[in-house]
Amino acid sequence: METKVKKESLAAKEDSKAKTEMKKKDVAEPKAGTKKSSAATEKDKKSGEEFRDFFIDELKDILWAERALLKALPKMRKAATGKELAASFDSHLAETEAQISTLEQVFDLMGEKPKTKKCDAMEGLISETESIIADTEKGSAIRDAGLILAAQKVEHYEIATYGTLAAFADAMQEAKVAKLLRSILRDEKKSDKKLTTLALESVNEDASEE
Repeated sequence: METKVKKESLAAKEDSKAKTEMKKKDVAEPKAGTKKSSAATEKDKKSGEEFRDFFIDELKDILWAERALLKALPKMRKAATGKELAASFDSHLAETEAQISTLEQVFDLMGEKPKTKKCDAMEGLISETESIIADTEKGSAIRDAGLILAAQKVEHYEIATYGTLAAFADAMQEAKVAKLLRSILRDEKKSDKKLTTLALESVNEDASEE
């Protein structure tokens, strides 16, 4: 009888021990899951910071580009033969000044100072514009056609840049930033359209007859 009681007592102890071990395991498992979730969050946070840094870097690039264009436009206006083309460069100059101001607002919204980074693409486009001026005759429609070509290359670069940057801002849920960038994008598209109209209505035909 005593042996049976001992066996039952021993079995009860083993059952209690097993239940305790199960509880420990249940407690340990959520902790492991929490640790994994925390690691994933940290990874996402780091990834988000890298994307933001890349975005800021590209803002610096286009700010440099706009400031460089601001210096080049008066030269393009001076080289232009047609009054309408010269006027379009004057208009673009004023727009560029406003766009630089808008970009500075974007930097402010992002909590950054409006710094620049050399834009190799814009440097190349401006260099090409200077070559067109040097290679064409002063007062010719051919020069005007070349200037429109150069200006539209610049516009297309800017359109691609601002469109992409606005999409980046959307991805980061920076609605105000995206709105400002799209306002510049609209200006660039309008300028490009004006240049196309000017080329098709007179400049290209005049250039072909010289």
